[in-house]
Amino acid sequence: METRVDPPGSGGRDTADAQRRVPAAPEDARGPELPYPSGWFCLALSRELAPGRVLTRRFAGEDVVLYRTGDGRPHAVRPYCPHLGAHLGSGTVEGGNLVCPFHRFAFAPDGTCVHAPGGPAPRARLEHHPLRERNGFVLVWRGHDATPPAWEIPEAPAADITPTAYWTADVFTHVQDLAENAIDYRHLPALHGVAVEEIAPPRAEGPCLAGRLRMAPQRLPAMKKLMGDYSYALAGLGYFRTETSLPPLGLAIHMWAMNTPIAPRHTRMLVAVACTAAEQPQPSALPLLRRPLYRGVARAMLWAAAGALRDDVKIWNIKRYEPRPRLAAGDEAIGYYRRWACQFYPPP
Repeated sequence: METRVDPPGSGGRDTADAQRRVPAAPEDARGPELPYPSGWFCLALSRELAPGRVLTRRFAGEDVVLYRTGDGRPHAVRPYCPHLGAHLGSGTVEGGNLVCPFHRFAFAPDGTCVHAPGGPAPRARLEHHPLRERNGFVLVWRGHDATPPAWEIPEAPAADITPTAYWTADVFTHVQDLAENAIDYRHLPALHGVAVEEIAPPRAEGPCLAGRLRMAPQRLPAMKKLMGDYSYALAGLGYFRTETSLPPLGLAIHMWAMNTPIAPRHTRMLVAVACTAAEQPQPSALPLLRRPLYRGVARAMLWAAAGALRDDVKIWNIKRYEPRPRLAAGDEAIGYYRRWACQFYPPP
Protein backbone atom coordinates (compact mmCIF):
# COMPACT_ATOMS: atom_id res chain seq x y z
CA MET A 1 0.00 0.00 0.00
CA GLU A 2 1.38 3.38 -1.01
CA THR A 3 1.14 6.38 1.32
CA ARG A 4 1.34 9.92 0.04
CA VAL A 5 2.66 12.38 2.61
CA ASP A 6 2.15 16.12 2.20
CA PRO A 7 4.86 18.49 3.43
CA PRO A 8 4.45 19.90 6.95
CA GLY A 9 4.01 23.41 5.64
CA SER A 10 4.02 24.86 2.58
CA GLY A 11 35.50 30.07 -5.31
CA GLY A 12 37.56 27.48 -6.33
CA ARG A 13 39.66 27.57 -9.51
CA ASP A 14 38.76 23.96 -10.38
CA THR A 15 35.06 24.73 -10.11
CA ALA A 16 35.40 27.79 -12.31
CA ASP A 17 37.28 25.80 -14.95
CA ALA A 18 34.64 23.10 -14.86
CA GLN A 19 31.77 25.54 -15.22
CA ARG A 20 33.35 27.20 -18.26
CA ARG A 21 32.70 23.93 -20.08
CA VAL A 22 28.96 24.14 -19.34
CA PRO A 23 27.04 26.20 -21.94
CA ALA A 24 24.52 28.62 -20.51
CA ALA A 25 21.79 30.93 -21.74
CA PRO A 26 22.12 34.70 -21.21
CA GLU A 27 22.41 35.74 -17.59
CA ASP A 28 19.61 37.42 -15.67
CA ALA A 29 19.22 38.50 -12.05
CA ARG A 30 19.33 34.88 -10.89
CA GLY A 31 22.50 34.03 -12.76
CA PRO A 32 23.02 32.05 -15.97
CA GLU A 33 20.38 29.57 -16.96
CA LEU A 34 21.86 26.10 -17.27
CA PRO A 35 20.64 23.94 -20.16
CA TYR A 36 18.78 20.69 -19.67
CA PRO A 37 21.16 17.86 -18.77
CA SER A 38 21.21 14.40 -20.27
CA GLY A 39 20.41 11.33 -18.19
CA TRP A 40 17.58 9.25 -16.75
CA PHE A 41 14.69 11.10 -15.10
CA CYS A 42 11.60 9.83 -13.29
CA LEU A 43 8.27 10.71 -14.91
CA ALA A 44 5.94 8.50 -12.86
CA LEU A 45 5.61 5.89 -10.18
CA SER A 46 4.95 2.41 -11.51
CA ARG A 47 1.74 2.27 -9.50
CA GLU A 48 0.41 5.29 -11.44
CA LEU A 49 0.78 3.49 -14.75
CA ALA A 50 -1.60 0.54 -14.54
CA PRO A 51 -2.17 -1.65 -17.64
CA GLY A 52 -4.29 0.29 -20.10
CA ARG A 53 -3.51 3.66 -18.47
CA VAL A 54 -2.29 6.67 -20.47
CA LEU A 55 -0.49 9.56 -18.74
CA THR A 56 0.93 12.86 -19.98
CA ARG A 57 3.95 14.23 -18.16
CA ARG A 58 5.93 17.42 -18.75
CA PHE A 59 9.63 16.84 -19.29
CA ALA A 60 12.31 19.33 -20.38
CA GLY A 61 9.82 21.73 -21.92
CA GLU A 62 7.83 19.06 -23.81
CA ASP A 63 5.01 16.59 -23.19
CA VAL A 64 5.77 12.89 -22.95
CA VAL A 65 2.96 10.34 -23.22
CA LEU A 66 3.35 7.24 -21.04
CA TYR A 67 1.20 4.15 -21.41
CA ARG A 68 1.26 0.51 -20.35
CA THR A 69 0.02 -2.29 -22.58
CA GLY A 70 -2.03 -5.24 -21.39
CA ASP A 71 1.08 -7.40 -21.03
CA GLY A 72 2.45 -4.95 -18.44
CA ARG A 73 5.12 -3.28 -20.57
CA PRO A 74 5.47 0.52 -20.22
CA HIS A 75 6.20 2.81 -23.15
CA ALA A 76 6.99 6.52 -23.59
CA VAL A 77 6.33 8.35 -26.87
CA ARG A 78 6.32 11.86 -28.25
CA PRO A 79 2.83 13.27 -27.86
CA TYR A 80 1.48 14.01 -31.33
CA CYS A 81 -0.12 11.67 -33.83
CA PRO A 82 1.74 11.80 -37.19
CA HIS A 83 -1.59 11.78 -39.04
CA LEU A 84 -3.05 15.18 -38.13
CA GLY A 85 -1.34 16.05 -34.88
CA ALA A 86 -3.84 14.97 -32.22
CA HIS A 87 -2.41 14.72 -28.71
CA LEU A 88 -2.04 11.05 -27.82
CA GLY A 89 -2.35 11.79 -24.12
CA SER A 90 -6.12 11.62 -24.69
CA GLY A 91 -5.80 8.30 -26.47
CA THR A 92 -6.58 4.80 -25.26
CA VAL A 93 -4.76 1.49 -25.03
CA GLU A 94 -6.45 -1.38 -26.84
CA GLY A 95 -4.59 -4.63 -26.46
CA GLY A 96 -1.02 -3.79 -27.30
CA ASN A 97 -1.79 -0.67 -29.33
CA LEU A 98 -2.01 3.03 -28.51
CA VAL A 99 -5.08 4.44 -30.30
CA CYS A 100 -5.33 8.08 -31.34
CA PRO A 101 -8.50 9.81 -30.01
CA PHE A 102 -9.07 11.84 -33.21
CA HIS A 103 -9.33 9.29 -36.04
CA ARG A 104 -8.50 6.03 -34.19
CA PHE A 105 -5.21 5.39 -35.91
CA ALA A 106 -3.56 2.59 -33.92
CA PHE A 107 0.16 2.27 -33.17
CA ALA A 108 1.90 -0.94 -32.12
CA PRO A 109 4.38 -1.04 -29.20
CA ASP A 110 7.26 -0.55 -31.64
CA GLY A 111 5.61 2.67 -32.86
CA THR A 112 4.44 1.37 -36.22
CA CYS A 113 0.99 2.45 -37.42
CA VAL A 114 -0.96 -0.81 -37.75
CA HIS A 115 -4.52 0.42 -38.30
CA ALA A 116 -6.28 3.28 -40.05
CA PRO A 117 -10.05 3.56 -40.49
CA GLY A 118 -11.33 2.89 -43.97
CA GLY A 119 -8.10 1.65 -45.58
CA PRO A 120 -4.55 0.42 -45.17
CA ALA A 121 -2.38 1.95 -42.49
CA PRO A 122 0.01 4.65 -43.76
CA ARG A 123 3.75 4.53 -43.32
CA ALA A 124 3.85 6.34 -40.01
CA ARG A 125 5.66 5.70 -36.77
CA LEU A 126 5.67 7.15 -33.27
CA GLU A 127 8.99 8.24 -31.82
CA HIS A 128 9.77 6.45 -28.57
CA HIS A 129 11.79 7.61 -25.59
CA PRO A 130 14.05 4.98 -23.99
CA LEU A 131 12.38 3.85 -20.76
CA ARG A 132 13.39 1.80 -17.71
CA GLU A 133 11.57 0.70 -14.54
CA ARG A 134 13.55 0.52 -11.30
CA ASN A 135 12.24 0.06 -7.75
CA GLY A 136 8.75 1.20 -8.68
CA PHE A 137 9.85 4.24 -10.73
CA VAL A 138 9.33 4.86 -14.45
CA LEU A 139 12.39 6.64 -15.86
CA VAL A 140 12.87 8.14 -19.31
CA TRP A 141 16.16 8.96 -21.01
CA ARG A 142 17.00 12.41 -22.30
CA GLY A 143 20.01 12.69 -24.59
CA HIS A 144 21.42 15.57 -26.56
CA ASP A 145 20.35 15.60 -30.24
CA ALA A 146 18.22 12.47 -29.65
CA THR A 147 21.25 10.35 -28.79
CA PRO A 148 20.51 6.87 -27.36
CA PRO A 149 21.28 6.06 -23.71
CA ALA A 150 24.99 6.40 -23.01
CA TRP A 151 24.75 4.55 -19.69
CA GLU A 152 22.32 2.51 -17.61
CA ILE A 153 20.91 3.08 -14.15
CA PRO A 154 22.92 0.91 -11.75
CA GLU A 155 21.02 -1.80 -9.97
CA ALA A 156 20.32 -0.89 -6.34
CA PRO A 157 21.52 -3.34 -3.69
CA ALA A 158 17.85 -3.97 -2.92
CA ALA A 159 16.46 -4.22 -6.43
CA ASP A 160 13.10 -5.58 -5.27
CA ILE A 161 12.33 -2.81 -2.77
CA THR A 162 9.67 -0.25 -3.71
CA PRO A 163 8.71 2.84 -1.70
CA THR A 164 5.60 2.92 0.47
CA ALA A 165 5.53 6.67 1.21
CA TYR A 166 6.19 9.56 -1.14
CA TRP A 167 6.03 13.33 -1.45
CA THR A 168 6.26 15.66 -4.44
CA ALA A 169 6.98 19.36 -4.78
CA ASP A 170 7.67 21.79 -7.61
CA VAL A 171 10.85 23.79 -7.09
CA PHE A 172 11.84 26.84 -9.12
CA THR A 173 15.50 26.11 -9.61
CA HIS A 174 17.68 24.02 -11.91
CA VAL A 175 17.86 20.28 -11.38
CA GLN A 176 21.62 20.53 -10.79
CA ASP A 177 21.03 22.62 -7.65
CA LEU A 178 18.87 19.92 -6.08
CA ALA A 179 21.44 17.18 -6.53
CA GLU A 180 24.17 19.53 -5.32
CA ASN A 181 22.30 19.95 -2.05
CA ALA A 182 23.23 16.40 -1.05
CA ILE A 183 26.95 17.24 -1.42
CA ASP A 184 26.70 20.57 0.39
CA TYR A 185 27.56 19.31 3.88
CA ARG A 186 28.00 22.82 5.29
CA HIS A 187 24.28 23.64 5.07
CA LEU A 188 23.23 20.62 7.18
CA PRO A 189 24.22 22.03 10.60
CA ALA A 190 23.56 25.65 9.56
CA LEU A 191 20.04 25.14 8.18
CA HIS A 192 18.83 21.81 9.56
CA GLY A 193 20.62 21.51 12.90
CA VAL A 194 22.25 18.22 11.91
CA ALA A 195 25.81 17.31 12.79
CA VAL A 196 27.58 15.55 9.94
CA GLU A 197 30.76 13.51 9.71
CA GLU A 198 32.17 12.51 6.34
CA ILE A 199 33.14 8.84 6.44
CA ALA A 200 33.88 8.40 2.75
CA PRO A 201 34.21 11.47 0.46
CA PRO A 202 32.30 11.48 -2.84
CA ARG A 203 33.91 9.37 -5.52
CA ALA A 204 32.82 9.26 -9.14
CA GLU A 205 32.73 6.35 -11.52
CA GLY A 206 31.49 7.57 -14.89
CA PRO A 207 27.92 8.90 -14.52
CA CYS A 208 27.66 7.68 -10.91
CA LEU A 209 28.86 9.36 -7.74
CA ALA A 210 28.74 7.87 -4.23
CA GLY A 211 29.83 8.68 -0.68
CA ARG A 212 29.08 7.94 2.96
CA LEU A 213 28.25 10.13 5.96
CA ARG A 214 27.23 9.89 9.58
CA MET A 215 24.59 12.34 10.76
CA ALA A 216 22.87 13.06 14.07
CA PRO A 217 20.61 15.85 15.41
CA GLN A 218 22.63 18.50 17.23
CA ARG A 219 19.88 19.27 19.74
CA LEU A 220 19.09 15.65 20.63
CA PRO A 221 22.38 14.04 21.68
CA ALA A 222 20.53 10.94 22.89
CA MET A 223 19.53 10.25 19.28
CA LYS A 224 23.17 9.74 18.32
CA LYS A 225 22.95 6.18 19.59
CA LEU A 226 20.29 5.48 16.98
CA MET A 227 22.15 6.99 14.04
CA GLY A 228 24.07 4.83 11.65
CA ASP A 229 25.94 5.31 8.43
CA TYR A 230 24.22 7.18 5.63
CA SER A 231 25.38 6.11 2.17
CA TYR A 232 24.28 7.97 -0.95
CA ALA A 233 24.55 7.34 -4.67
CA LEU A 234 23.76 9.58 -7.64
CA ALA A 235 23.23 8.36 -11.19
CA GLY A 236 23.21 11.49 -13.31
CA LEU A 237 21.46 14.60 -12.00
CA GLY A 238 17.97 13.09 -11.70
CA TYR A 239 18.51 9.95 -9.62
CA PHE A 240 19.59 10.14 -5.99
CA ARG A 241 19.36 7.19 -3.61
CA THR A 242 20.31 6.83 0.04
CA GLU A 243 20.44 3.95 2.48
CA THR A 244 20.60 4.50 6.23
CA SER A 245 21.25 1.69 8.69
CA LEU A 246 19.71 1.89 12.18
CA PRO A 247 21.42 -1.02 13.98
CA PRO A 248 19.77 -0.49 17.41
CA LEU A 249 16.35 -0.84 15.75
CA GLY A 250 17.38 -3.52 13.24
CA LEU A 251 16.01 -1.38 10.39
CA ALA A 252 17.26 0.05 7.11
CA ILE A 253 15.79 3.17 5.52
CA HIS A 254 15.85 3.47 1.73
CA MET A 255 15.15 6.92 0.30
CA TRP A 256 15.02 8.16 -3.28
CA ALA A 257 15.03 11.76 -4.50
CA MET A 258 14.01 11.84 -8.16
CA ASN A 259 14.43 15.30 -9.68
CA THR A 260 12.96 15.94 -13.12
CA PRO A 261 13.39 19.15 -15.17
CA ILE A 262 9.99 20.42 -16.28
CA ALA A 263 10.89 23.79 -17.77
CA PRO A 264 13.80 26.24 -17.41
CA ARG A 265 14.43 26.66 -13.65
CA HIS A 266 11.44 24.44 -12.88
CA THR A 267 12.09 21.03 -11.35
CA ARG A 268 9.65 18.46 -10.03
CA MET A 269 11.01 16.71 -6.97
CA LEU A 270 9.76 13.28 -5.90
CA VAL A 271 10.94 11.92 -2.55
CA ALA A 272 10.05 8.33 -1.71
CA VAL A 273 10.88 6.11 1.26
CA ALA A 274 10.86 2.41 2.06
CA CYS A 275 11.79 0.66 5.30
CA THR A 276 13.09 -2.89 5.56
CA ALA A 277 14.84 -5.09 8.08
CA ALA A 278 18.56 -4.35 8.32
CA GLU A 279 19.16 -8.08 7.86
CA GLN A 280 17.08 -10.90 6.47
CA PRO A 281 14.37 -11.54 9.09
CA GLN A 282 14.06 -14.94 10.70
CA PRO A 283 11.49 -17.25 9.05
CA SER A 284 9.54 -17.36 12.29
CA ALA A 285 8.93 -13.59 12.27
CA LEU A 286 5.36 -12.77 11.26
CA PRO A 287 5.25 -10.68 8.05
CA LEU A 288 1.81 -9.35 8.97
CA LEU A 289 3.36 -7.71 12.03
CA ARG A 290 6.47 -6.43 10.26
CA ARG A 291 4.74 -4.70 7.35
CA PRO A 292 2.74 -2.13 9.38
CA LEU A 293 5.92 -1.32 11.33
CA TYR A 294 7.91 -0.78 8.14
CA ARG A 295 5.19 1.40 6.60
CA GLY A 296 4.91 3.47 9.77
CA VAL A 297 8.65 4.04 9.99
CA ALA A 298 8.82 4.95 6.29
CA ARG A 299 6.03 7.47 6.76
CA ALA A 300 7.75 9.01 9.79
CA MET A 301 11.06 9.28 7.96
CA LEU A 302 9.36 10.94 5.02
CA TRP A 303 7.68 13.47 7.28
CA ALA A 304 11.07 14.32 8.75
CA ALA A 305 12.64 14.62 5.28
CA ALA A 306 9.77 16.78 3.99
CA GLY A 307 10.09 19.06 7.01
CA ALA A 308 13.78 19.60 6.31
CA LEU A 309 13.21 20.05 2.58
CA ARG A 310 10.66 22.78 3.27
CA ASP A 311 13.52 24.98 4.43
CA ASP A 312 15.60 24.06 1.38
CA VAL A 313 12.73 24.83 -1.01
CA LYS A 314 12.35 28.35 0.40
CA ILE A 315 15.98 29.01 -0.49
CA TRP A 316 15.99 27.20 -3.84
CA ASN A 317 12.98 29.15 -5.08
CA ILE A 318 14.76 32.51 -4.83
CA LYS A 319 18.47 31.67 -4.88
CA ARG A 320 20.89 32.71 -7.60
CA TYR A 321 23.04 30.19 -9.42
CA GLU A 322 26.72 31.07 -9.01
CA PRO A 323 28.77 29.55 -11.86
CA ARG A 324 32.05 30.50 -10.14
CA PRO A 325 31.38 30.19 -6.41
CA ARG A 326 33.94 31.36 -3.90
CA LEU A 327 34.34 28.04 -2.14
CA ALA A 328 35.78 27.82 1.38
CA ALA A 329 37.43 25.11 3.43
CA GLY A 330 34.98 22.26 3.82
CA ASP A 331 33.40 22.86 0.38
CA GLU A 332 35.70 20.48 -1.51
CA ALA A 333 32.83 18.09 -2.26
CA ILE A 334 30.94 20.85 -4.10
CA GLY A 335 33.85 21.54 -6.45
CA TYR A 336 34.22 17.80 -7.04
CA TYR A 337 30.50 17.47 -7.76
CA ARG A 338 30.44 20.34 -10.25
CA ARG A 339 33.36 18.94 -12.23
CA TRP A 340 31.57 15.59 -12.34
CA ALA A 341 28.26 17.22 -13.43
CA CYS A 342 29.85 18.75 -16.54
CA GLN A 343 29.61 15.43 -18.38
CA PHE A 344 25.81 15.71 -18.59
CA TYR A 345 25.84 18.85 -20.74
CA PRO A 346 26.70 19.19 -24.42
CA PRO A 347 30.15 20.52 -25.23
CA PRO A 348 30.32 24.29 -25.67
